[in-house]
Amino acid sequence: MFHVNPEPGAEIHHTDPFAVPTGQRSPARRLRGRLAAPVTLWTAPGPAGLTVSSTLVAEGEPDRLLGLVDPEADLWTAIEDAGRFAVAPLGPSHRQLADRFAGLFPSPGGLFATDAWTDTPYGPVPADAGSWAGCRLDTAREYGWALLVEATIETVEIVADTPPLLHHRGRYHQLP
Repeated sequence: MFHVNPEPGAEIHHTDPFAVPTGQRSPARRLRGRLAAPVTLWTAPGPAGLTVSSTLVAEGEPDRLLGLVDPEADLWTAIEDAGRFAVAPLGPSHRQLADRFAGLFPSPGGLFATDAWTDTPYGPVPADAGSWAGCRLDTAREYGWALLVEATIETVEIVADTPPLLHHRGRYHQLP
């Protein structure tokens, strides 16, 4: 007979057996982990999508959006092919969706097989997203181990004032 812990979030190990020992961890990665970041979902026609927590909006004429994405992600191929993409800030109710698009949660049938989606010319967005932006790709270049994507914001839809889902120290958080 074995013991089953009925509590959600039960631990198998008290520590991560695959974690890099403390003295060998990258100082820059440790610093990045201490910066709270908004969790966004980037999608493109195809469809393809990826959870991105390095998104920045720069106001101006025109308004711009910057972000770091994985150059090997299917999303990047779709953005290059379409020349456009959508960005939706995620809320606390989107934790599972964020994990699915980050490759941390199974997605039988594909990333877009569950949840409700609104089709846009820029890519699908979650139907319950409080807001989203449609962006036109301007340029991208290698930046560290990622691609720094620069885009012009062509449209913004604000439907509701949704509290943000934040990523900090490897976990999701929400504002009190």
